[in-house]
Amino acid sequence: MLRPYEQRFPWALDWNLLRTFMVVVDEGGITRAANFLGVKQPTVSSALKRLEETVGQRLLDRGPHSFALTEAGRVLHGECAGMFGTVAHIPDLLSETRDRISGHIALVMTSHVMSPHFDDLLGRFNEASPEVTYSIAISESDDVLVRLREGRASLGVCLMRAPDPALRAQVLFREYFALYCGPGHRLFGRREIELAELAGESSVSFQTDAEAGPLSGVTRLREAAALKSDLKGISANLPEVRRMIVAGLGIGALPVHVAQRDVDLGNLWPLPPYDALPAVDVHVLTNPARRMNAAEAALAAAVDALIAEVPLDARTYAAAG
Repeated sequence: MLRPYEQRFPWALDWNLLRTFMVVVDEGGITRAANFLGVKQPTVSSALKRLEETVGQRLLDRGPHSFALTEAGRVLHGECAGMFGTVAHIPDLLSETRDRISGHIALVMTSHVMSPHFDDLLGRFNEASPEVTYSIAISESDDVLVRLREGRASLGVCLMRAPDPALRAQVLFREYFALYCGPGHRLFGRREIELAELAGESSVSFQTDAEAGPLSGVTRLREAAALKSDLKGISANLPEVRRMIVAGLGIGALPVHVAQRDVDLGNLWPLPPYDALPAVDVHVLTNPARRMNAAEAALAAAVDALIAEVPLDARTYAAAG
């Protein structure tokens, strides 16, 4: 069997073409990729053509109003993402030769993760390891899982539809969702509201609010209130869902402990049902197949210790009264 460096393809391939291809896919087009890379559009188009000639397959279906990966393109992009994650990880691996913990930690999480326990842990970890650097990316839960599987992140924090065999997941905290309206809504400020009064009202929610999804409890909550089944607005970003509720686009569900500050400030008003609210588990994830640098391993160990030492009941954020 030929060893990797004895095969012809790795020597014939201009590896910079893979980087250009990855940027084109991630940016969603040639023009955006050219802007990101700081080059002219024909340069990117030429690079794509050379890459397709090298691999012998068409990688993108593109036209005046279309842009999509072919099956070969999808496979290649997945491999490129993994390679990029590995190469980006090299400086951190080399930093392990130092006595003090150093390196970079790449966190990826869903929007507006609010956990006092995790924030306190991160603060204490940073104080103990001042040479560690951090980056935090916000993405949808499904994309968080993809980034972890591809080795492009150290730890992830997100919702989960079902266990992922490629990842190690633990419940970081549990939160409860309730319905709210904004200041302009007819029910705002009312003290005694019957659930039936919500029937037929417009609603807004998250993209993951779907039957059998990670926010299926929120779906059932909207159904119990008989809100309109067609959502008036959706977003993958919690602050934007909050914005739509405050602006009066519709009633929406938010984590109770996150919304409480807006309730106190008069920006949101809680609506029925007030009891038996749906609980949603927020998970912290790592990829066992990804080799961690010293900083990543230390933070992962600290998270494990937190979960082992602090009961889930204490990491459950319920209604504030």
